[in-house]
Amino acid sequence: MKVRSAQAEWKGALKNGSGTLKTQSGAVDGKYTFAARFEEGPETNPEELIGAAHAGCFSMALANILAEAGHAPRSIRTTARVKLEMLEGGPTITGVELRTRGDVPGLDADEFLKHAEAAKKGCPVSRALGAVDITLDAAMEG
Repeated sequence: MKVRSAQAEWKGALKNGSGTLKTQSGAVDGKYTFAARFEEGPETNPEELIGAAHAGCFSMALANILAEAGHAPRSIRTTARVKLEMLEGGPTITGVELRTRGDVPGLDADEFLKHAEAAKKGCPVSRALGAVDITLDAAMEG
């Protein structure tokens, strides 16, 4: 079993405090704030990091599914938009919009969409986010 870790530290009250996030690999080592999460601050936030994880996981899963089907992709580009909404119970992640574009020689759009749907269902981050609505916009390019 592979285990990865990250650390967070928050200092101060919610609205005027700030925190730091750091991943085990060192790939992420930065600040996060209330403004970055709920307004327009320049720092990162948990939803942005979830989006990065989801886009990366989905792209890898789709590339693997395509290669196993005999269609190794030149590239898979995915954006994940994570929705954070204020609900009665408080701030809630309510959905993820995946937008992926593939450059896959010899593959038609319908087959690409079929494989993208399988990746959406099967990637570990999608499965971890099973409580939220995940939409998919998948198309070929190139």
